[in-house]
Amino acid sequence: MSDSSPARSAAPVLDVWCELQCPDCHTALDDVRALRARYGDRLEVRLRHFPLEKHKYAFAAAQAAEEAVVQGRGWPYAEAVLDRVAELDRKGEPFLVEVARELGLDAEEFDTALVDGRHILIVDADQAEGKAIGVTGTPTYVIGGERLDGGKSQEGLRERIEEIADRLLAEQRD
Repeated sequence: MSDSSPARSAAPVLDVWCELQCPDCHTALDDVRALRARYGDRLEVRLRHFPLEKHKYAFAAAQAAEEAVVQGRGWPYAEAVLDRVAELDRKGEPFLVEVARELGLDAEEFDTALVDGRHILIVDADQAEGKAIGVTGTPTYVIGGERLDGGKSQEGLRERIEEIADRLLAEQRD
């Protein structure tokens, strides 16, 4: 569905290529929260999945996050899992269902989604798109056509994202 009204142009998009078992993504979570708080609905922040093979539960976590989106709690779920990366490492897939239950989501549906793989195509598509645009690790940010790699260091990235977002928002007003 598209809104063709010229009165409101679409918000700039920040794609956050993330992996929910990644310690660096956990570290980046404060920046993502700050960006979401600063810009609200003026900046669309999208979680994009890029599970890495070195993390055993990353692919399942990405699928679980998509089930959380279906149930209307995508960001709260992703943040809750990222806040407890070490627990995911220890407990595996049952932890993903546990977090859903803690957030008041339909945990049985999470369990079923992990078994039937209903969200695999979304995760695969995100990963393929990420590879196509040069994402090699997480977190990686893409805004205004610029790719910023946070896997090596988060230092200065939030400020750079804010510069780009402010520029894009100013261009919208002109």
